[in-house]
Amino acid sequence: MILTRCLVAALALCAGTQACALELDAAARSLLAEARQFEHGEGVTRDPARAAALYCQASKMGNADAQFNLAWMYANGRGVERDDALAATFFDLAARQGHTHAQRMLRFTGDPTRDLPDCMRDPPEPDPVMASGIDPDLEAAFGTTPDRRRVIEIVREMAPRFEIDPQLVLAVIGTESNFNPKAKSPKNAQGLMQLIPETAERFNVRDTYDPVQNIRGGLAYLRWLLAYFQGSVELAAAGYNAGEGAVDRYKGVPPYRETREYVKRILNLFRKSDHPFDTSVTTPSPALRQIAQRRG
Repeated sequence: MILTRCLVAALALCAGTQACALELDAAARSLLAEARQFEHGEGVTRDPARAAALYCQASKMGNADAQFNLAWMYANGRGVERDDALAATFFDLAARQGHTHAQRMLRFTGDPTRDLPDCMRDPPEPDPVMASGIDPDLEAAFGTTPDRRRVIEIVREMAPRFEIDPQLVLAVIGTESNFNPKAKSPKNAQGLMQLIPETAERFNVRDTYDPVQNIRGGLAYLRWLLAYFQGSVELAAAGYNAGEGAVDRYKGVPPYRETREYVKRILNLFRKSDHPFDTSVTTPSPALRQIAQRRG
């Protein structure tokens, strides 16, 4: 499996931690195994070009075996155009990590090159506004640091799967955790979208501090709330903060100062009172009629 952009972004968010290092190593080994299958036609149609692309991804993650195999492909023109300088470069990368066969091969290669394949390069940092895909008010509220742009990239990729406007998700993340994937509240709400353990279990989130899992769980909950409250952003936001039961009980936004301020902030950031919803997700709140009557 080729890593998706959101997984790459999630791994980048936790860079430097032991857990992240283990995840990165596992991902690289998975890519290495898949590359070998395509290189040798083991259970799949032989595809050297695809093998080279997969080796390159694993090489960028620091896998020495992938670096050695890619060097060999460049040295022999298999799946890629022969390039002795690139072969030397990848043999050198692997050798520096103690790869014995690569160290031997260095005796037969020329000088390495600094011109790496595109898959080994980090993409240029895009313009902050274009990268975020959010309006200036949200950008001004939350900023556009590299870590926040990575969160934004995950949201932009995942939100459409749940048919939720990314702007609403970003408003919730910014308000809930200020884009901190390790945030934890006094009430034990955790991660970017501040999932409490009960909500995490309800939406099958095993690791609330994993950015992708946390956002997926938050998206699932938002989709449910929007369906339950028939697209009302105000009520969905109140439900996200205080629980849908409290909204039903008070026949509208609960009279909690925290919840009222929370709803006000979400509406100010999102600037839409209604959101499309999927009627198949859940049945509507039984309190909607009384809420509508109260509003006249």
